[in-house]
Amino acid sequence: MNQSPNAMLQMPNAMKKKVVTALAVVALGHVGVLWALGQMQTPTLKPIEKEPLKVRFVKIQEQPKPLPPQPKAEPQPEKPKPQPVKEVPVVEKPLPPPPKKVEKVQQVKKAEAPKPVAKPVEKPVERVVQPAPVATVTETKVVQPAPKPTVAPVAPAPAPVAPSAPKTVSIGGSGVQWSRSPKPSYTNRDLQGETRNVVVRIEANEKGVITDAQITRSSGVPALDQKILRAVRSAKFKPYKENGVAYPIRAEQPFELTLNPNG
Repeated sequence: MNQSPNAMLQMPNAMKKKVVTALAVVALGHVGVLWALGQMQTPTLKPIEKEPLKVRFVKIQEQPKPLPPQPKAEPQPEKPKPQPVKEVPVVEKPLPPPPKKVEKVQQVKKAEAPKPVAKPVEKPVERVVQPAPVATVTETKVVQPAPKPTVAPVAPAPAPVAPSAPKTVSIGGSGVQWSRSPKPSYTNRDLQGETRNVVVRIEANEKGVITDAQITRSSGVPALDQKILRAVRSAKFKPYKENGVAYPIRAEQPFELTLNPNG
């Protein structure tokens, strides 16, 4: 117990003696414990003999890897069976017999000599006359063509370029003129008993050839309009020129179709 000195002085004497006695007992107890510890012998520890570890290395054999599965053999297509070959008998045509040689037989007679003893006539001797080989000589002559004279090409004179769009002109007077005017053929029956008027629009090229003809004012009779168109398309203009240059033109031609008093 920890008590301050002032508190100890204030205690009665009997109490003081008890406290001192308790302290002494505690001190003696500590001294006895220390002495007892000093008398104790430290136990000797026997060394533990341990056998050394024996290590044995074991070689681990690797297991063989499984072989990959072999691909299945594809079934081979059956080979076509060879068809039996038909034997065709070969017919040998007999060769024509060689031409027969004509042998000329000449009989040679010897003139009888004026002797008293006559000689026997000799037998005719066969002789084969062979034709002499004839040498054929062919001559090939190479005829070279004569060189053609070179003529320098003459450049054509540039033609005046005509405008693509036709010019609108009038027919007659200062306009375009007919070289072959249209002559329509019709009857009073075609007019159906009255006078008819037709207007045709005509287009021609720079040479005066009519390229197109259209009815701009009809007569009212389709068959009569077609007769007028056929007559116009068979006609022709003179080339229309301005400053010496020919141009395509467009013009309108009116037609007044009157009744024929003679029917």
